Amino acid sequence: MAKRSLSSLTAEDLSGKRVLVRVDFNVPLNDVGSITDDTRIRAALPTINDLVGKGARVILAAHFGRPKGQVNEAMRLTPVAQRLSELLGKSVVKTDSCVGSDTETKVKSMVNGDVLLLENVRFFAEEEKNDADFAKELSSLAEIYVNDAFGAAHRAHASTEGVAKFLSPSVAGYLMEKELQYLQGAIDEPKRPLAAIVGGSKVSSKIGVLESLIDKCDKVLIGGGMIFTFYKARGLSVGKSLVEEDKLALAKELEEKAKLKGVQLLLPTDVVLADDFAPDANSQVASIDSIPEGWMGLDIGPDSVKFFQESLADCETVIWNGPMGVFEFDKFANGTNSIATTLASLSAKGCCTIIGGGDSVAAVEKAGLADKMSHISTGGGASLELLEGKTLPGVAALD
Repeated sequence: MAKRSLSSLTAEDLSGKRVLVRVDFNVPLNDVGSITDDTRIRAALPTINDLVGKGARVILAAHFGRPKGQVNEAMRLTPVAQRLSELLGKSVVKTDSCVGSDTETKVKSMVNGDVLLLENVRFFAEEEKNDADFAKELSSLAEIYVNDAFGAAHRAHASTEGVAKFLSPSVAGYLMEKELQYLQGAIDEPKRPLAAIVGGSKVSSKIGVLESLIDKCDKVLIGGGMIFTFYKARGLSVGKSLVEEDKLALAKELEEKAKLKGVQLLLPTDVVLADDFAPDANSQVASIDSIPEGWMGLDIGPDSVKFFQESLADCETVIWNGPMGVFEFDKFANGTNSIATTLASLSAKGCCTIIGGGDSVAAVEKAGLADKMSHISTGGGASLELLEGKTLPGVAALD
């Protein structure tokens, strides 16, 4: 689904024009309201700088947190405006609301190259309802629309989908373009062998992804808590490990589907067990067919790490979504860290490595290997939906 990009617009197209840019500035804050990780703000800089350089008047729209359609003082974008000013090296004006007379006045007083940040669009319930009148009011501030918020592209909201109906051209920003290029490219035209590593605790949240990936990949490696649902479906004893009883039949079906398609569906051969869900729990390594009663699996074992490394060795494209274990506990982080290290070394050999959002990103960053990957996705839910083959409303709405 090729979409028109910001790169197609020249200084002549943009100079003096008011451009509404949807960005993803949903950054983490600490207790005193300071930003603890500005990755998402930095990710939008290429688009913002390009527009400023071409003489546009840049109006940024973003959400922060879940204010449930009303003003929440703790969820104002003030710290974001401050950090963005520092990164751009120029003053960024913030409005008190994303629509209304104060906002219109501030927009009217903009000159070429100015950057204005609208207050949290989710302070209005109409945003998440994709209300047409609200979208029209937002869009009346500008003449051109750029969507650079891949992390919110799976939502059909007023600022991600609705405004595109009223503004033309409506194009993808550089971050959005890069996300689509890597994620869509990996699925539609990958360099093979193509492998996907899928982790996380529940099969239920990854059903669509697993089904879609079995259709597209040469190998699918599964880790994380969901492996125990597969083991139990095979008739193995899993102790106190997490199991989704209502997904046992589905786990069997997925294994069958892979077999029929000639896709290697690979599960760990051993696991690291704990006697309690705690960072300081007692632990032991056991083969998957000898998990004792009263113990729960919290990571993949050392043999599994070797097995996964060997399975990935010949791959040209690898997509990773979801940790191999409870990586938040250092004692049970080895599986996840080893996969991160493995992908970093594959990248160095020319393999295309894509970290598909969510906890895998946190794991790669924790391991200090983020800059070694080909692409790190900024969208958790959006990445998953794209990998599932779903249409993202925020992308579909663009020219």
